[in-house]
Amino acid sequence: MSSETSPQSHEIRKPRVAVVFGGRSSEHGISVVTAGAVLRAIDRTKYDVLPIGITSDGRWALTADEPERMAITDRRVPTVAELAETTEGGVVLPVDPGNREVVYTEPGAVPKALGDVDVVFPVLHGPYGEDGTLQGLLELSGTPYVGSGVLASAVGQDKEYMKRVFTTFGLPIGPYVVIRPREWERDESAARKRIADFAGEHGWPLFVKPARAGSSIGITRVESFDGLDEALAEARRHDPKVLVEALLRGREIECGVLEFEDGPRASVPAEIPPVQSHDFYDFEAKYIDSASGLVPAPLTPEQTAEVQRLAVAAFEAASCEGLVRADFFLTEDGEFVINEINTMPGFTPISMYPRMWQESGVSYPELVDRLVQAALSRSTGLR
Repeated sequence: MSSETSPQSHEIRKPRVAVVFGGRSSEHGISVVTAGAVLRAIDRTKYDVLPIGITSDGRWALTADEPERMAITDRRVPTVAELAETTEGGVVLPVDPGNREVVYTEPGAVPKALGDVDVVFPVLHGPYGEDGTLQGLLELSGTPYVGSGVLASAVGQDKEYMKRVFTTFGLPIGPYVVIRPREWERDESAARKRIADFAGEHGWPLFVKPARAGSSIGITRVESFDGLDEALAEARRHDPKVLVEALLRGREIECGVLEFEDGPRASVPAEIPPVQSHDFYDFEAKYIDSASGLVPAPLTPEQTAEVQRLAVAAFEAASCEGLVRADFFLTEDGEFVINEINTMPGFTPISMYPRMWQESGVSYPELVDRLVQAALSRSTGLR
């Protein structure tokens, strides 16, 4: 943490937190909503805050610090373009480890220094932010940041390699098949046959997903071959690599993991009950229709302890840092199967991760503060 003082006031400078949000992924809007919640909760007596939005086309924009404009309104998510102070100016983060000064530039104008940044709170979801790309930039600059590092972020974003890591560590996963871009481009009929063979072995319905997306965007529940092509096209619209999973019959259970001084701990788990108006717990059910989960989940003490153990084991297996939400199925035979982890889970007021920690005794403002403090105390580089 910086201890710089002002020559005039001799007061200790508050740590400066850059909240980076938006981004180029299909989860752009929900990232803006998440940022609004973080900006409302962060302690302004303890931190200076610099909101930085990334537009859908990749421009780093200086935005107004107005979290009230960053909420879902009339079933519509906000965008960085609506919040940006100009349509042309751009924010530049340093890439020199000896310099943490953020600069704002506009065409034909002298660059404007915005001051040093002590820590970045990246609330981007999906590719180009949650997947290790932004984390790599911050590692190059030596800037501390909230959440997992490059490897864990990449593993947490790519559902194929996430499952491969879990398998290596002996964690239980469900049946799946992956269709990679080159495989699809080389021989579509062979790729479809692989899915057909998978369906023949595991039955319908199947879930067709983008391999590197989140917030349930691009996912289709497919009941038969009739809907397969449309589902593949929808998944590939978000990611050229496609994941196909078998249906696991059981209850959907989630558990939060948060890093404390003595290591990661698990929250009380939550249950996502069936949503009658949706085929599954999709984007609209999560964020638009505000489907409510049960917190804590109605589990036995033994089941609660087991899902908490598995959540921490998944956190450790992927070398995560800071926070993770781990999603499970409790199958009809009473076994937990891990579906996925999210290294930057939904952080909106109705999101399950903060709700689980609220029930575990950590309020939303305390959660934000703990994550920032952990990032400030963590070394950058190899660790």
